[in-house]
Amino acid sequence: MTKDSTMKRFVAAAVAVAATAALGSPARAGSAPPGDPVEGKHLFHTICILCHTDIKGRNKVGPSLYGVVGRHSGIEPGYNYSEANIKSGIVWTPDVLFKYIEHPQKIVPGTKMGYPGQPDPQKRADIIAYLETLK
Repeated sequence: MTKDSTMKRFVAAAVAVAATAALGSPARAGSAPPGDPVEGKHLFHTICILCHTDIKGRNKVGPSLYGVVGRHSGIEPGYNYSEANIKSGIVWTPDVLFKYIEHPQKIVPGTKMGYPGQPDPQKRADIIAYLETLK
């Protein structure tokens, strides 16, 4: 094997590793499976609706989740957030929501959200897929 062919193989392997790291491996632990927004809407209206709405600007015990994906924590107008949530610095990306919905108090200690969490990764992914439609 020549020095040139060895270098080409090394570069190809490095590019493959970098691409996998950037995109995330679907097989890695804690990654979200593909979500179904139709099932997510059903779950939202079964579980989340007790405290949240999917209507822009309408808060309940919890803030409206309309437009939550991509939003910074603690900024929904008209909702009285906990200091922990305001100071968390979180941006609600799908990955962050996936972890948060599993165990809210672990991700934001001191949150007012009393929900104990959703252990089922598919249900979390489905809810997030629905939340992504609320724009």
